[in-house]
Amino acid sequence: MKSDSVSSGWSALLALQRATHSTLQVLATELVGLDLTPSEINALANLADGHARTVSELGAAVGSRPTTLTSVLDRLARRGLITRGTREGDRRVVLIALTETGRTAADAIVEAVTDLEHRALDRLSADEIAGLRAGLQALTEVRS
Repeated sequence: MKSDSVSSGWSALLALQRATHSTLQVLATELVGLDLTPSEINALANLADGHARTVSELGAAVGSRPTTLTSVLDRLARRGLITRGTREGDRRVVLIALTETGRTAADAIVEAVTDLEHRALDRLSADEIAGLRAGLQALTEVRS
C-alpha cells in the first residue's frame, strides 16, 4: 500500500488531523469541569503514570518543543497541578511532577481518554489496531 493511499485521494495526515480535532472536541466536552486546554490535558495525561520527567522528556512525550511547553507548564504550576523540582545530584535539571490535585485531574483525563479509545476502537480487530499503532508510530518518527 506504500503510496497508494495518497494517490487514491485519501490522506493519512488529513485523516489524522480530523481524528485529532474530533477527539479533542469530545475530550474537551467530557472534561469541561477541569477547565484545561488540549495542551494542558496532554501534559497531565503524560504525567499520569506518576513518574517525574524533565521538560525535555515531557516535551518528547507530548510532541512539543520544551520552549513551547514552558507556557503550558507555567499555567499548570499556577493552578497547583504540577511542581517543578530538581534532580538529586544535578540542580540544573528541572523535573516536572504532579501534585495531589494534578493527580486527581490526570486520573480523570486518563479515564476519559481510555473510555473514548474503547468507544472508538472496540469494533476494530486486533490486527487493525496493530496496523493503526504501526501507522501512528511511523508518522511520529518522521523527521524533516
